[in-house]
Amino acid sequence: MKYYSTNNPNHKVDLKEAVIKGLAPDQGLYMPEKIPVLAEEFYATLHTLTFKEIGYKVIGALFSEDLSDEQIKTLVDHTLDFDAPLVAVEKDVFALELFHGPTLAFKDFGARFCSKLMSMLQDKHGIKVLVATSGDTGSAVANGFLDVEGVEVVILYPSGKVSELQEKQFTTLGKNIKAIEINGVFDDCQKLVKEAFLDPELNSKLLLTSANSINIARWIPQCLYYFYAYSRLPKENKKLVFSVPSGNFGNLAAGILAERMGLPIDMFIAATNVNKVVPDFLNGSAFLPKPSKQTISNSMDVGNPSNFFRLLALFGGDEDKLKEKVKGCYYSDESTKEAMVEVKQETGYTMDPHGAVAYLGLKAFMKEYPSAYQGIFLETAHPGKFRNTVEEALGEKLILPERLAAFMQGEKQVDTMENDYLQFREYLLK
Repeated sequence: MKYYSTNNPNHKVDLKEAVIKGLAPDQGLYMPEKIPVLAEEFYATLHTLTFKEIGYKVIGALFSEDLSDEQIKTLVDHTLDFDAPLVAVEKDVFALELFHGPTLAFKDFGARFCSKLMSMLQDKHGIKVLVATSGDTGSAVANGFLDVEGVEVVILYPSGKVSELQEKQFTTLGKNIKAIEINGVFDDCQKLVKEAFLDPELNSKLLLTSANSINIARWIPQCLYYFYAYSRLPKENKKLVFSVPSGNFGNLAAGILAERMGLPIDMFIAATNVNKVVPDFLNGSAFLPKPSKQTISNSMDVGNPSNFFRLLALFGGDEDKLKEKVKGCYYSDESTKEAMVEVKQETGYTMDPHGAVAYLGLKAFMKEYPSAYQGIFLETAHPGKFRNTVEEALGEKLILPERLAAFMQGEKQVDTMENDYLQFREYLLK
């Protein structure tokens, strides 16, 4: 299988280069040259398969030209060693809980897949993995790559704009994990990483790659839990809509990848906080990146989402087709808190701020089509990762899972830096 750049479809590379390089030389994101459609028999028996059995089939369809059956099994077994339960919250409304992995966030799936695939493909040591994070990516990648031989991870994050628990998860590990606190916002961190990839002299001296969702090895495996959620959904002869809390839009793009492979998803909702560049586009405006604004759902505080161009590529560049399949909406912090309180009081279910945004988008959509849809909203992180916000909204204490509580005991090890590429470049060279 070849992978092409979203900026130039004629630029194509093999799997190894797409994964190890992460970003195309023209700053485009890599996309698979063809998207396989799985057989009807697979969908007819989907409900009888385990999560891993689904994974073997889907990843096999995507990577069988480049990886052996044994490698595919190893990849899937390593990635899917925890559950993603579908929880009924209200009639026809389900939460897909993606926070049962090592760092209690959905990015554990992609980070584990990426680290394992990268270790399979690399033929020399000295790789530096550069990561910009608005919260959960940093912790998932740090823990996914911890102690991977021959790989050093450098994580850039905006000072004061991630939760304390998220920060602890990637700044206390040490070993081959380095953290840099940038005086700026997430988009500044992302820009520094992209500049490093496009620096010819730097790349002649260092082997750089990315583990953000711009890397196909981080992005593609996220499609697996859409198949799994569908397989566990009670069949009621209704249409299906997924509501996805969105920041850099890799998660939504992965859902659309699953739909392109034949999964019968009728509609997607791109739900954001006030960083609403994509919802504005979906509702008729031009795509105009803007400086990000800080919110209580900080993992979605992205003003220039990289995966927007993957969304377009999945529809062959046809903006109208994208807008037919994906509806955009956004919500304030106040509305997010109100939803968290209302759902807790009425159902007993505790949502994190990101899941609450997706829930709001789902409910608004389903109100337009009474009884026509079953809806799934993605709960992308454990509420405990945003303990202060959730406790303040609900007026009650959360009990942290042991894994989260253990991170809080660690000692922060971090370098601080201005939003300055030359300073970052010098850091990498040293």
